Amino acid sequence: MKPLVIATRRSALALWQAEHIAERLKTLTGRSVELLPLVTTGDRILDVPLARVGGKGLFVKEIEEALLDGRADLAVHSLKDVPTVFPPGLALGAVTEREDPRDALCSPRWRTLDALPKGARLGTSSLRRQCQLKAVRPDLEIVNVRGNVQTRLSKADAEVDAVVLAYAGLRRLGLADAATEVLDAKRSIPAIGQGALAIEIRDGDPELGSIVAKLDHAPTRAATDAERALLARLEGGCQVPIAGHATVEGGVLTLRALVGRPDGTGLLHAERRGDPANAAEIGEMVAGVLLAMGARKILDELAGATVGVPH
Repeated sequence: MKPLVIATRRSALALWQAEHIAERLKTLTGRSVELLPLVTTGDRILDVPLARVGGKGLFVKEIEEALLDGRADLAVHSLKDVPTVFPPGLALGAVTEREDPRDALCSPRWRTLDALPKGARLGTSSLRRQCQLKAVRPDLEIVNVRGNVQTRLSKADAEVDAVVLAYAGLRRLGLADAATEVLDAKRSIPAIGQGALAIEIRDGDPELGSIVAKLDHAPTRAATDAERALLARLEGGCQVPIAGHATVEGGVLTLRALVGRPDGTGLLHAERRGDPANAAEIGEMVAGVLLAMGARKILDELAGATVGVPH
């Protein structure tokens, strides 16, 4: 029988994620699984902050093309990289059980956010992280740091005083010890979909769709459906100062969200609870609250700042 082919980015973390799903698919189907590693636009542009590059789907476009032209049967992504609208012919087949979604500070010398000296240099390419950390520590100098997990870790203490990364990625690569402080999710609300994996498939493949659906984790799917509905209503891409994190506990879905300016001012918070079956509605409701508080003005300010930047 023909092997299943998974399209993936080439980074160590992306390959780990794809191999993880490949092993689960082998167990489910008894078929062999091969990887098709690809370089995406987001991987090629390393000298410009992602927010200035503009556009959506910087880390998935080339992978989705491989699905559409038949080179791959499915794709594995970090869900936080996946736009809320799929190209015609493609669909979200499954969202797997979430890893720890929190952000992690990595600072071999200073260890914690509060211990960083005044004016410390903190590396991140995320406006979401920047706006929340500047709100707590307005004295920090934010330095754009791009590249794979190992590259960014190497800059901690060598070029900057600390870097902030997704704790899930560190755990998956066996680098959890590099996290000197795991930031509370209320202090640094995670990115939409952070810690979850997305399996993307062609829309007209019911056989593969039924197989992939077995990897779907219902609580994670509900939580991330709420987060992605929030993002869609706010019309935000992957690199905007929007944070949103939902949990499902005791049959109740709780969504906390934030919009703010990159300098840490104007932070807007909203929170709602409800039935996980109404995840999308909860996400849209929270977005509506943020819009009523003035979120559109903040997001439009950022969009205006990116005009004229080459894509």
